[in-house]
Amino acid sequence: MEITNNRKEEFMMEALKQAQRAYDLEEVPVGAVIVKDGKIIARAYNQKETKKDTTKHAEIIAIQKASKKLKAWRLTGCDLYVTLEPCAMCTGAIIQSRISNVYIGAMDAKTGCCGSVCNLFNDYKFNHQVNSETGICEEQCSKILRDFFKKLRKK
Repeated sequence: MEITNNRKEEFMMEALKQAQRAYDLEEVPVGAVIVKDGKIIARAYNQKETKKDTTKHAEIIAIQKASKKLKAWRLTGCDLYVTLEPCAMCTGAIIQSRISNVYIGAMDAKTGCCGSVCNLFNDYKFNHQVNSETGICEEQCSKILRDFFKKLRKK
């Protein structure tokens, strides 16, 4: 089933709401939602600082929630919408969870592993291939990050 640009933007705006929750907690504002059959089944935001746990990235938390909801570790047929390009840890988890499609807002030139620093999705040695699309609501996703780091530098 082809997803329209309007639906992609709608789901990314939901991920941005999650990013705002992270921003409000002084976490790096990254949000993620996982969609199955046109419905959001998991929502998450970064909680690394709050939980004092380096693995508490939005993508990892969303994968955990979706797996719990579906009672399965395989998230085949699920789509992930994330406001910032996933890092190596999150990209690995996405591949391992068998997510079908990843829609990315802003790219991350420092740690992004879906096209910026490297592209693990294009490493055909892995047993699962993930489709990805970038630039969904890119300006809004970039702005919340710029605003966050500008505010952080002022402290």
